[in-house]
Amino acid sequence: MPTELEELVDFIVHPNPQIRVLAAEGLIPYSISQPSIFKADNLKPVENLKTLIKDHPKLAEHVLTILINLTGDQEILARVASDDKFLDNLLGYVVLPEEPNANLHSMLLANLAKYDGFKKILEKKQPAQKGLDTDELIVNQLLDLFVKGADGTYNKNADFDHLAYLFADLSKHAEFRQHFLKKQEYDGVIPLDKIKVFTEHKSDVRRKGVASTIKNIAFEIPYHQQLIADDEIDILPYILLPIMGSEEYDEDEMMEMLTDLQLLPPDKQRDSDPNIIQTHVETLLLLTTTKEVRDYLRKVKVYPIIRETHMHVENDGVQDACERLVQVLMRDDATAEEEEQAARVTELEDGEPEVVVDTSRKAITASKDDDDDDDNEIVEV
Repeated sequence: MPTELEELVDFIVHPNPQIRVLAAEGLIPYSISQPSIFKADNLKPVENLKTLIKDHPKLAEHVLTILINLTGDQEILARVASDDKFLDNLLGYVVLPEEPNANLHSMLLANLAKYDGFKKILEKKQPAQKGLDTDELIVNQLLDLFVKGADGTYNKNADFDHLAYLFADLSKHAEFRQHFLKKQEYDGVIPLDKIKVFTEHKSDVRRKGVASTIKNIAFEIPYHQQLIADDEIDILPYILLPIMGSEEYDEDEMMEMLTDLQLLPPDKQRDSDPNIIQTHVETLLLLTTTKEVRDYLRKVKVYPIIRETHMHVENDGVQDACERLVQVLMRDDATAEEEEQAARVTELEDGEPEVVVDTSRKAITASKDDDDDDDNEIVEV
């Protein structure tokens, strides 16, 4: 005989729309505490949920929240992320300028990117929405959506911040990293140039996702010269500015720094999140893989910046990353081959963010090992 909860799960497909809404709303907490109730009959409840994202916006909001929470489960993640038809629906909705649940769509997409097979999104196309100024490639649409969403000019209901987490996870794949480093025909812009400007954005989610994306892209060693050249991507100011505070430097040191880093205002503040600072320092460590870049980092006085960061950020992860970078920058290059091995971060940190629900029953992201009450957490890459 079915339990009350199992009966409630069945009500999400009740003919009466009001009952569907009430059932879905009541099930939100259980999508975290008892996800097994959605696995009955070979995940039939999950299949039902997937059809309901096209329902009334209020019901769709609850359904998306449940799916966000459930996709923390690997079995459910694989079922949802491998469904091409569902994925096409999701991608079709997130780009609609009047979609009220676009942020939840973005969050679900970010979760689905945890599934390795999700990289097939790189090949997907759909007609471009008027006003998005993009091409038919889905990845480019999501990127332009992320850029336009920053100031709410595209969809007043959404900021699309969580697409930064989507990019961070996709950038674990070489195909995506290389796409982000190549000038696109439709607008003549390198995708990474579009997102680098968000390393000092007010949104923690944007900063975290973009920092992790940049770090992953730094695994493309053949592109390191392109990354640091001031007449190409010029990524260094966007990595270094977030880790700099209001410290004063010797005039000789400051005048050799990159122009964008000189004469900063006295109220300049470094990023408040030590995880983001650590990510940026680890990106610099990746960039020291070749002697040419190491020499350049020394020339533009990256060492004094790292010295001050180590001194002012009391965080074990940050200090360890700073110490490893200093060892590379200050060491003699006589044993360059050995250094290259030491400088390289050998694998991506395999973080598993999960999505939880706050008291307002809106899906939010949080790290599994986080003891803080912050709603937004980093997608560790």
